[in-house]
Amino acid sequence: MRQIPVDTSAATVMVAKTPQPKVRDRRTGEIATDAETGAKLMTVDVMFAANDEVEILSVTVPETGISGDLTMGTPAALTGLIARPWENEFNGQKRHGIAFRAVAVTSLATTGTASNAA
Repeated sequence: MRQIPVDTSAATVMVAKTPQPKVRDRRTGEIATDAETGAKLMTVDVMFAANDEVEILSVTVPETGISGDLTMGTPAALTGLIARPWENEFNGQKRHGIAFRAVAVTSLATTGTASNAA
């Protein structure tokens, strides 16, 4: 499947919704895990502002890649962000979109707090 790296260097990223477990099966409540590492997957909704446009992206990240206090409005960094186009058919209806995945989501507020406390 094609993976497209996303350049976040010129973007402003803020947490829009705190990390939530990614549900694999809504009927059973099963939590999704990374196929390679077995790590529990989380989703973090972020406000992604770049090129005079703002979007809310739902980013999948391993639980081990979440660091700092990621509450609503917290400035954040997305490490290794990729976009992956997807398409499926269910009951004769085609659906498509773009899934976002990152290696890590890190609070940028922690760095500022640590230097202010010194």
